[in-house]
Amino acid sequence: MMKRFDTWASLVFLLIGIAFVVGSTQLSTSAFGSSVGPDIFPMGLGSILILLSARLMFETFKAPVAAKQQAHVESAATAEEEDEAIVPSKPNYKGFFLIFGAAFLYAFFLEDIGYPIGTFLFLLFAFQVMERGKWLVSTIIAAAFSLGIYFVFVKILQGTLPGFPSFIPL
Repeated sequence: MMKRFDTWASLVFLLIGIAFVVGSTQLSTSAFGSSVGPDIFPMGLGSILILLSARLMFETFKAPVAAKQQAHVESAATAEEEDEAIVPSKPNYKGFFLIFGAAFLYAFFLEDIGYPIGTFLFLLFAFQVMERGKWLVSTIIAAAFSLGIYFVFVKILQGTLPGFPSFIPL
């Protein structure tokens, strides 16, 4: 069953990626004197989605499902691990809705708190929802990502993102 789902998912993501690339060609190439226009992000996102869906399709046809499950069961050291290897895990609806709500709040408050702080808080929250603990690692990754992307996009590519809030003197 997982093989069928992965096949369909890769086809759907491939079509979405193609739609993003084609749609991005309809956008203007530059806005407000910036060298990075509104077409860059959808074009990059579509390209990445096409590549990842091709990889998923390749991986789906590469290994049969029965062999994967048998290898996983054989590698289980105890009877408990064998039971866990056979039973698929349940979807984490609580985590999904928490991150979905956080994404909504992130988009709503992005202009007020700025990209670096908003992205840092969103990523830190999402990392903790996915895997509790590891605060130091989560904090370092969230800070490096939010500040790194902000620096590359605003300073190097000369694009525009909501900066730091006005109450932070930078």
